[in-house]
Amino acid sequence: MDRAVINPDLRKSTSKPGCASPAAKDILSDPSNTPMDAILQVLRNGERFLVCSHSRPDGDAVGSVLSMGMLLEQMGKHADLVTADGVPAIYRGLPGVDSIRRALRIHGPYDAAILLECDSLERTRLRGLEDFYLINIDHHISGRAYAHLNWIDCEAASVGELVFRLVKSAGAKLTPEMATCLYTTVLTDTGSFTYGSVRASTFELARELVLAGADPIAIAREVCYSTPTSKVLLLGAALNHLRREGRIAWLWVTHRDMVRCCAAEEDCEGIVNVAVGISGVEAAVFLRELPDRSLRLSLRSNGKVNVAAIAERLGGGGHGNAAGCTLEGPFARAVDEILTELRRSIACNSQDGQSAP
Repeated sequence: MDRAVINPDLRKSTSKPGCASPAAKDILSDPSNTPMDAILQVLRNGERFLVCSHSRPDGDAVGSVLSMGMLLEQMGKHADLVTADGVPAIYRGLPGVDSIRRALRIHGPYDAAILLECDSLERTRLRGLEDFYLINIDHHISGRAYAHLNWIDCEAASVGELVFRLVKSAGAKLTPEMATCLYTTVLTDTGSFTYGSVRASTFELARELVLAGADPIAIAREVCYSTPTSKVLLLGAALNHLRREGRIAWLWVTHRDMVRCCAAEEDCEGIVNVAVGISGVEAAVFLRELPDRSLRLSLRSNGKVNVAAIAERLGGGGHGNAAGCTLEGPFARAVDEILTELRRSIACNSQDGQSAP
């Protein structure tokens, strides 16, 4: 269900020139606005916008940022597309990808900063965002109303789906380039149409995007069949560490493994899916050791365990079937902590026959 939230704690926080347009003030005083009405009002009345997403961008982040930029361009607006980290290789063939630039600090002026698929400012790793009027568009269960204007729809298959709705509501043309980016968000954030967020409407959306010019075969080939050698080697290292305990499986790579395989951050994406795909496994975790010896965790579930709830308890977040968090080392302590949480959730699931709390 959509949640259009005006953050009352930020009503008067934008005091710098250009941080909030008159339209933004109108939105704050009119609680009857729908999410799309409120956001479109800001877009129509502004001229310059920043569009960004979380650090280490995935398919939903990249595709949403690109399609939002295309929408703003159609509306005659100026949009700067920024991420703290580079675009992963498998998404570098998307239309307009060269328009995304890397930065760590943001300088205006902008009428608003649009944050896609971010549950906090910290997730962007971009400094200076607090100076602007903030629009938060998210679909994570762990989504929070931290911005001035927040649109959170936990039933959307991807944030790209929400951008699609904006495109339709704005009366903009759904171009083949835009459809390609949006289809990528749906394909990747549903785990190729396997996660619990998939509904009949998801396939209706995919159909409309294909009719608009997205090539599902070409997109799937780019996403699923363009694995670099470094990732294959890293997967081998992770499988060498594979462990299983009943309905739980876990695997990991050390920082030394990353160096030995010449692997990049993006090479870790999807490794956890191998573990959760094992017959009889209900939840899995992939742990990557960082240079500072902390551990970055990717959690996956086959639908019976709510891994987003587990990630939130550990300071992270995500979806019911796919989530993540970061734990302090040493390695043994981090493994013990996450396995304790997973065992608890599996036990609760066994007792009541429902998803763990």
